[in-house]
Amino acid sequence: MLHENLIEDARAITDEIVMLRRAIHAEPELGLHTPKTRDKVRMALAHLPLEWREGPSTTGLVAVLKGGAGEGRRVLLRGDMDALPMPEETGLDYASQVPGAMHACGHDAHTAMLAGAAELLAKRAASLKGEVQFMFQPGEEGYHGARFMLDDGLIDPLPDAAFALHVMPNARHGLIAGRAGPLLAAADTIEIVVEGNGGHASLPHQTLDPVPVAAEMILALQTMVTRQFNAHDPVIVSVTCMEAGTAHNVIADRAVLRGTMRTLSADHRRRVAESIEVLAAGIAAAHGLSARVAISEGFPVTVCDARAVDFGAATCEALFGPGHFNFLPDPIMGAEDFSYVLEKVPGAMFFIGMAPEGDDWASCCGIHSTRMTLDETVMPRGAAMLAGLGEAFLAKGFG
Repeated sequence: MLHENLIEDARAITDEIVMLRRAIHAEPELGLHTPKTRDKVRMALAHLPLEWREGPSTTGLVAVLKGGAGEGRRVLLRGDMDALPMPEETGLDYASQVPGAMHACGHDAHTAMLAGAAELLAKRAASLKGEVQFMFQPGEEGYHGARFMLDDGLIDPLPDAAFALHVMPNARHGLIAGRAGPLLAAADTIEIVVEGNGGHASLPHQTLDPVPVAAEMILALQTMVTRQFNAHDPVIVSVTCMEAGTAHNVIADRAVLRGTMRTLSADHRRRVAESIEVLAAGIAAAHGLSARVAISEGFPVTVCDARAVDFGAATCEALFGPGHFNFLPDPIMGAEDFSYVLEKVPGAMFFIGMAPEGDDWASCCGIHSTRMTLDETVMPRGAAMLAGLGEAFLAKGFG
């Protein structure tokens, strides 16, 4: 029977999943190269019959499990491994030992749950028809790690479907959630340099002050979003950093604005970039200054295949019973580089609630908080969900 004893088997390896997560949490690594995390994964799974792939661009791993029931479908399950450049203030016994680095987005749990799924599916390998690719990926936090692993050929041939699971510490305990279509936004970074001509703060009429011009741009960007773009195809432009000046009595030569633009469609992504260029140049020129705009492309929109989402909901119900899957009504304007995989392969990303059972989950610290924690008792459920997705897809496809 499909999924027979899968939940029980997942609970039986709870200690191993938690131990791996805590070991990774205590030694967070940033960017595309996470060798300590890679080695922890390799060691934890060394006893399994996996074929390992590594590439030149990252320390990412793809572990391949061949089913014992012959050729069949191919499915990819992904977990990311890198941390964030921020301090930790949780007070946990296994808190980060690396100053200025923390697993505040749950990638330590993603990796541990994926390793748990590998354990579960390896135990069932004899009955599996096809193969499972376990993608352990660094460089998700802005470094395009998934794209590098694809370019390195680590996921070649491409799978028939791909799935990922992301923790949500401020969502209901154990609840799985997802949606068809755009799930997460494209996220690009903006830099606007306003060039003026500085001088003494008592003589502003003898200068070209870039600060009020930059401030005008910040407000105009918000007006641009609400007046040029349909609210049913969301756009967010946030200026998060402004740099200018060196002293209280000196008008600066330039002001620099930095921020992010987030969109859910290719058309709005292009149009927002064009509108920012026009707006910055026009406002600067109106005050006799000039402006340069640089937009660095981030991750594309994360688009989930409708078949994959329905398949995930059905798998969740088969594993945990009715009421454990939530179809999200709206996208989330965060971003994910699993989007690169979903551009090439039908699949979906799902969220799993990690708030302690019975807690007011909405008040828990969210991801990217210095105080973010998660309920580790949910992790076997996450491992079972990933394993269940792999097992069910090899057995029947999207059904």
